[in-house]
Amino acid sequence: MASTKDIQRRIKSIGNTKKITKAMEMVATAKMRRSIEAVLKTRTYANLSWATVLNLSQADNSGEELHPLLVKKDKIKNVGIVLFASNRGLCGGFNTAIVNKVHESIKKHHHKGEPMEAKAEFIIMGKKGLAVNKYYGYNLAADFPKQDAVSEVAEVMPIAKMIINDFLSGKYDKVMVAYTDFINVAKQIPRVKQLLPIDFTADDKYLGIVGEDSRIGISKEFIKAKDEKHLEEKKNKFYYTFEPSPQEVLDKIIPRLIEVQLFQALLESNASEHSARMASMHKATEAAGDLVDELTLYYNKARQASITAEIAEISAGANALK
Repeated sequence: MASTKDIQRRIKSIGNTKKITKAMEMVATAKMRRSIEAVLKTRTYANLSWATVLNLSQADNSGEELHPLLVKKDKIKNVGIVLFASNRGLCGGFNTAIVNKVHESIKKHHHKGEPMEAKAEFIIMGKKGLAVNKYYGYNLAADFPKQDAVSEVAEVMPIAKMIINDFLSGKYDKVMVAYTDFINVAKQIPRVKQLLPIDFTADDKYLGIVGEDSRIGISKEFIKAKDEKHLEEKKNKFYYTFEPSPQEVLDKIIPRLIEVQLFQALLESNASEHSARMASMHKATEAAGDLVDELTLYYNKARQASITAEIAEISAGANALK
């Protein structure tokens, strides 16, 4: 049995750890509140902007040639993936979930007909995203620094410029974005969405809107009705009048809409990260408290056993003197 001093040292050590995890939980809670506020402020605008660009992608503008960012490639050889992860750990399975989701998505698309020779290359924001290279061996095209507090779309503009230029130059035949969608404090969903070419008929229609999971807490009848309405809307044709010209307007609007989507995905990822870290630190604090209680009970038993042994020795000595 360990000595009472050893147990006391361990109780003190775990108590200090509990203080640290509690402080980290409080910090994560404050950051989470700010992140959620930022997400909710921009989500409506991001959704409407994406709906606009999807309408542009299926519009029939009197025979006008499609914008290069709307043109689908006949054969997919190279895929660029923008991955948003965290800079630090201690956030549960947040990073593992998004990395595994990306890996599964790549395998899924191969099974759906894309050639196995199609290569995936990653543009990373967040140090923990490097796991895609460490564990799965995917190539890294770029690694951008990530700030804990994101407040301006300028932070994703270099990424947007890079992927647009690479897509137009033919380096990538498709560009995806991988992020963790914030549903609520207790639930975050890793998602992969196609950014380029902009495609209204992408595989998962529920990934078309960043930050919205309309299937949660809704009856099957409502979901079926919404699915039917969605399919009906896909058949509609949209006609636009552009001034001064379609090319000039689309050259300006489409890159801006891509930037908005990247920015919103980053905000969603940040809110999810801080929520996951808060939950993780809360569990760690509770676990430390439980362990302190167990060790305190163990310490009391050891102390009682030590006192009982001393009393027995004194009694034995007194009897021997008689």
